[in-house]
Amino acid sequence: MMLLRGTKAVQLFKGIVVIIVVKLISWYVGLETLSWIMDQVINWGIIAIIVIFQPEIRRGLEHLGRGYLFTSYNKKENNEEKMVEALDQAIQYMSKRRIGALITIQMNTGLEDYIETGIKLDANITGALLINIFIPNTPLHDGAVIIKDNKIAVAAAYLPLSESNLIPKELGTRHRAAVGISEVTDALTIVVSEETGGVTITKDNELIRDLARQDYLKLLRNELVPKEEDKKQSFFERVAQAFWKGGHKH
Repeated sequence: MMLLRGTKAVQLFKGIVVIIVVKLISWYVGLETLSWIMDQVINWGIIAIIVIFQPEIRRGLEHLGRGYLFTSYNKKENNEEKMVEALDQAIQYMSKRRIGALITIQMNTGLEDYIETGIKLDANITGALLINIFIPNTPLHDGAVIIKDNKIAVAAAYLPLSESNLIPKELGTRHRAAVGISEVTDALTIVVSEETGGVTITKDNELIRDLARQDYLKLLRNELVPKEEDKKQSFFERVAQAFWKGGHKH
């Protein structure tokens, strides 16, 4: 249920539970007509689910087709480590020069709604590219970079601004956007302050400020680089994860 929270799948799940409960009650007390109606609802409901979730199913199949299911975890670990190194290079450069930056990394919850607001890049992640995107007065420096599947999906994307009163008043729009996206998804977001050069990371509605290099590197590796237990996933777990990552939308 935690993975479904905040999506249209929640409403669907609740509806299925209600239908099953009504079906069981009608069967138990002998209400044959109502039981028959529930049978028809269930039968036609399967078709309705396929129609309603067709885009999500299609994206899940596409994700499988790109080889996620059979990707070596050693290769994935190497890709994620390279991403962390590129992020570190960019963060160090921008922090020293107080270049503001906002970088959001998709985790399990899809970010398609926000990706659609940005300028498509679909580029390999490098420190140099990230730095160039956020150089002041360039076309892409406003808004967020969104990283998805080890690619820079878009730049100049809009994220929801948090209205929380708990955010310190000295923090600006980038920090509010970072907290905002963490309130509605499980994305990890990096902020570099243009006022202080400080590095902040948000995730799961938590804001961690003024991180030293060793601290943010540890956090990024913990969140992004596959752990040993992930390598032991069963075939069916990997199929389910491929569909979730490919098909889930906010």
